[in-house]
Amino acid sequence: MTSSDMEYLTIALPKGKLFKPSADLLAKIGYTADGLSENSRKLVITNEAEKIRFIITKTADLPTYVEYGAADIGVIGKDVLLEEGKDVYELLDLKFGYCRMVVAVPQALKQEKLSDYAHMRVATKYPHIAERFFHSMGIQTEIIKLNGSIELAPMVGLAEIIVDIVETGRTLKENQLVEIAQINHATARFIANRVSFKMKFGRISKMVEDLKVLMESEAAK
Repeated sequence: MTSSDMEYLTIALPKGKLFKPSADLLAKIGYTADGLSENSRKLVITNEAEKIRFIITKTADLPTYVEYGAADIGVIGKDVLLEEGKDVYELLDLKFGYCRMVVAVPQALKQEKLSDYAHMRVATKYPHIAERFFHSMGIQTEIIKLNGSIELAPMVGLAEIIVDIVETGRTLKENQLVEIAQINHATARFIANRVSFKMKFGRISKMVEDLKVLMESEAAK
């Protein structure tokens, strides 16, 4: 870590649905920069006065930037942390971006018990989570990694089962899919690089405390 790195606090924010609530939350405790936008063409957005850098990354990549120290801290969903398994500190549950990781099947394939789904194919963006879940249940399946439109897989015969994140379950219903198990729930988490947490402990711990105070005050409203 260079002297320049020590001077700045680098914050990674994820593209997608968590970006705006993350940026809004940090702005409320004084962490912002001119031009900070999910659609910014700048790769690094800096607040020179406060010595803050923001980087905006693809959701799945964010824990990697934090693990390797390209970012000191970041905001990311628990689902991504569980899938990516990166070596970072999880400092705080930010209590927004709530969703559930579920197992779902077409209505016509619904069985009485989970073991009845043995030897079927599972389509998912979360292969590690899916594999761990079915292994823990003693159910042998074939995991197929997809990057989007997971609900399409059963419709075209690619897989009989899906594992995916849902918020309301509306998309499942629209595609005639029914939830048969919940793996876990997920919210946005505040994470830190292990070395940065020690080297920049004062700044990072103050952020954590400020976030806690803000969240408590907003919850009390």
